[in-house]
Parts: sequence; structure tokens; C-alpha cells
Amino acid sequence: MSRTVIRGGLVVTAAEETSADVLIEDGKVAALAAPGNEWAKGWTADRTIDATDKYVIPGGVDGHTHMEMPFGGTFAADTFETGTRAAAWGGTTTIVDFAVQTVGHALREGLDAWHLKARGNCAIDYGFHMILSDVNESSLKEMDLLVGEGVTSFKLFMAYPGVFYSDDGQILRAMQRASANGGLIMMHAENGIAIDVLVEQALAEGRTDPRYHGEVRKALLESEATHRAIQLARVAGAPLYVVHVSAEEAVAELTHARDLGLPVFGETCPQYLFLSTDNLAEPDFEGAKYVCSTPLRPAEHQAALWRGLRTNDLQVVSTDHCPFCFAGQKELGRGDFSKIPNGMPGVEHRMDLLHQAVVDGHISRRRWIEIACATPARMFGLYPRKGTIAPGADADIVVYDPLARQTLSAETHHMNVDYSAYEGKQITGRVETVLSRGVPVIDGREYTGRAGHGRFLSRDTCQYLS
Repeated sequence: MSRTVIRGGLVVTAAEETSADVLIEDGKVAALAAPGNEWAKGWTADRTIDATDKYVIPGGVDGHTHMEMPFGGTFAADTFETGTRAAAWGGTTTIVDFAVQTVGHALREGLDAWHLKARGNCAIDYGFHMILSDVNESSLKEMDLLVGEGVTSFKLFMAYPGVFYSDDGQILRAMQRASANGGLIMMHAENGIAIDVLVEQALAEGRTDPRYHGEVRKALLESEATHRAIQLARVAGAPLYVVHVSAEEAVAELTHARDLGLPVFGETCPQYLFLSTDNLAEPDFEGAKYVCSTPLRPAEHQAALWRGLRTNDLQVVSTDHCPFCFAGQKELGRGDFSKIPNGMPGVEHRMDLLHQAVVDGHISRRRWIEIACATPARMFGLYPRKGTIAPGADADIVVYDPLARQTLSAETHHMNVDYSAYEGKQITGRVETVLSRGVPVIDGREYTGRAGHGRFLSRDTCQYLS
């Protein structure tokens, strides 16, 4: 039996903050005890970690990543190996990635392909959502089978006609199926049909720079789609999780639905909290680095997002990590913003950026852990195995130095992408040591993990619905 003791730290979970020593046995949290406790003094261990003046927090749960994602004729630059290693560097110990159904093919085919990509390559534990690109009788029946295998959430797109797009009828049918089988529908809420008209008009008028990506994907078309998705979910009697919420008007739709007591949830991402259309407008095509969908919004939207996180009208911060290199990938859209691959790197920096939000007074320490660890674990059927530090939980634990200073940069990050969306940003707080199921993955700022340590997680259904 392997034993590790973490001594002298401030244990921060979504529920409480307490000075405690933590005992780990065979990859699980075995006990917590107050420092100086006579019982705890007697703990023997193969390894002792000194967490004096540090936080001891649950490993982050990033419920929205896209490793090796095909998009626009290319692929996301991070593999499951490089992406999960970068996640570990940033204090994230669980990801839930998106397996993709190709139109005309079975869900099973897409899921099997993603299992092959990930198996034996991940440094941390991982699960899958399923992207539904082709809603029909066969794929609806397959949804039931996937829920039984622990793939309990399904993403639909109101955007990207001709690629991932589902019409309202298909969305309703998928929601009805989820209502029956316990699955959670995740929605990319943008009116893709209207957006395509605006894209065509912008290009015809010579408006081709990256900034126009944000201008045509209007906030009103995000809020309209969010409203429509909520109403379809009400008709179907299904829960709804809206991904990457970026606009104040969309937050208002979620807030109204939740005020009615509906099982509607919202996620935002660090890019919407810390970046804006000012970045999209950077000269010399630099704005292409910030092209993602939903798009970055004017900075005044940030206040509504922070407020939503404080009031729990937004429950989760995930990354939507989908990196494309500037050279050779983002550059595909020179002269036509619609050809810029949509996506940004971020899996490594979420925990640090949200700690900076604590430092800046946007959220509390416990709320930091709630939106980054505990709530995504509950939302996607992983709690209390993941997302907390409690007896019986997996020992996914981060020793975090709240006073360390770092400067984010492409020169020092570990994501497989040639730029940083936060180049030069100074952050207070840094990961020092990361355990995944009790095994050191980052040890005193050195990578000690390995591809293949990470295991596939068969997930329960959403724990906010039972």
C-alpha cells in the first residue's frame, strides 16, 4: 500500500476552507485531520509533501476540451498526450473531451475513433461527451446505449450549417430522447443560418479581417439561439447546458430560465472573462489568434459574466480548449475571416486565471473551486470521485502557491501551439505539485507524469437532476 501525507496546507474545497493534513492511500483520499492532531502525527508515509503557506485544492475538472479536433480542413494542434500534459501543468486532473459523430456515420463509430486517439496517451483521467451531427432514428437509439456506457452528455449545434448543424426538429427529438434516458444536452447556441448570411454579406463588401468574425456573430444571435434552446428544452422536458456563453444578453436568457426554476445551466470560458474584441482587432492579422465561436465580445460584457458566476446563473468555467497554431493554421484565413479555424488554447491556464480572479476580487476562493472543480464534476456525473478532497475521493490534488508570480507566455507554456492568448499577462498564483490518483504528475514544478497514466472515466448522469 502506497501512502502520501500532505502536511501544513490550507485545504480549499467548494464547501469549506480548513487547515488540515491529508492522508492518501492507494490513490484515494483516506483521511483529513487538523494539524497537530495526535492521530495525524502518527501517520507514516512513503512520501510527505510540505504544503506550509500553500493551498491544497482538488484537481481541476475541465468539462470542455477538443484534443485532435478536426475543423476547417485541419486539426487542433494538441494531441491527447500533449494536451493532457499541459492540463496537468495547469492543475487540471480531469478533462471531458468531445467525440465527434460524422454525418452519415454511427455514434459508435465516432466514439470508437476517440477512444483510439486517447487510449494509452493521456497523462490524466478523461471522459467523453458525444457530438451529435446527424440526428436520426438510429443515432437516437444509440444515445441510450452510450448513456449506459458512461457517455452521458450530448452536444448539439445551432451553428455551422453543413457541418455540425441540427435544425429545431432534430434538436427537439434529441432533447426528448435525453429526457427519457437521463442524458444532458449541451448546446452551442448561435443562430448559424443568420450568421452565414452576415458572413456572406461581409465578405462581399470586402470586410475580411479577423475583427469581422466577432461583428457578424452578433450577441443578439447568441441570445436568440439561447432563448430558442431553452424553449425547446421546456417542450421536451429536458435539462439544458449551454456551452461557452459570451454575451450579456445570453446570460439574461439563462437567468430568466433559472428564475422560473428550469433545469438550465450555463458555462463560460476564460477568454470571455479576460479578453475582448480589442484582441480580435489587433493589426497584421494578429487578431486571428483570438478567433473562436462564440466570439470574443466587447469588454463591457465581462461584468455580466462575472456577475453570473457570482449569482450562480453561470455555474461552470471550462476552456473550450481547441488550439490552432498561428503559422499554417490560423493563417488559412488570410483574406477571408470565415476560413480561420475556430478555437483557442487555454487548458493550461484556467486554474491560474481563475485564481487571479480571486486576487482581483471577482470571486471567492471557494467559488473558484466550485466553478472549476466541484460543479463540473457534479454536472458530468463524476462527483465525489472528482472535484473535492474528502475520504473516498480520488487523490487528484494540487498544492498551489498563492503568492508565486508568473508571466504567461508561449515560450514557457506546455500546450502544443505557437502563441499564447495571454502573452505577457502577469498572474499571482502557480501550481507547485499535482497528484493524479495519488501519483505525482507535476512534482515541485517538474513533470513526472507519463502518457497512459490517465484512465477513461465512465460517468454517471448529471447530478443536479437527481
